[in-house]
Amino acid sequence: MRSYITEFIGTFFLVLTVGATALTKTPLAPVAIGAILMVMVYAGGHVSGAHYNPAVTLAVLLRGRISLSDAVPYWIAQLAGGVVAALTASYLVDPGSVPALSPSGRGLGVALLAEALFTFALAYVVLNSATSRDHPGNSFYGLAIGFTVAAGAFAVGGVSGGAFNPAVAVGAASIGLFDWGKIWIWLLAELVGGALAGVAFLALNPKERAPLELSHT
Repeated sequence: MRSYITEFIGTFFLVLTVGATALTKTPLAPVAIGAILMVMVYAGGHVSGAHYNPAVTLAVLLRGRISLSDAVPYWIAQLAGGVVAALTASYLVDPGSVPALSPSGRGLGVALLAEALFTFALAYVVLNSATSRDHPGNSFYGLAIGFTVAAGAFAVGGVSGGAFNPAVAVGAASIGLFDWGKIWIWLLAELVGGALAGVAFLALNPKERAPLELSHT
């Protein structure tokens, strides 16, 4: 239960920061988002692995570091944390009506590709920096994970929303930032990206196939 609560708390503060900076149109939002993810990863990594992202949990599941019986409540905690955080951000900022991102035409394909690529990058970095036997007890994993999200948000946030996380996407849709009718774009792209990261990690690190105990994820 402490792992599930940790996942809720970490996802809450991640999505709260995403929602508040998006609604206030903060120019350096990616920096704030990467920073909050970094500190929450350091805060909760020793408890739950600090996934805070259903796509990352999927990657870790495929990598063999979490069981399905734990992954499901992780997903529930993350999605709940995302929705509660988004509603909290909307209450704090009170932006009134906001235009929902609703990709179509070429933009739909661009959003799918952008979200899949940077979700892959995020999950791939998590697996390599926080679960690899080559980096036991390292101190850089939080920085690596946070900066991956910041880089992705700067690079493609303007074309896809820069969610890279189904909990962020659902939270954004809950307060009108993403079109509910197009939510499948983010969910599909991010879950595919996370799954591919898990497969790629095992293909490139065959010695990691056997589960092992580490201090992080």
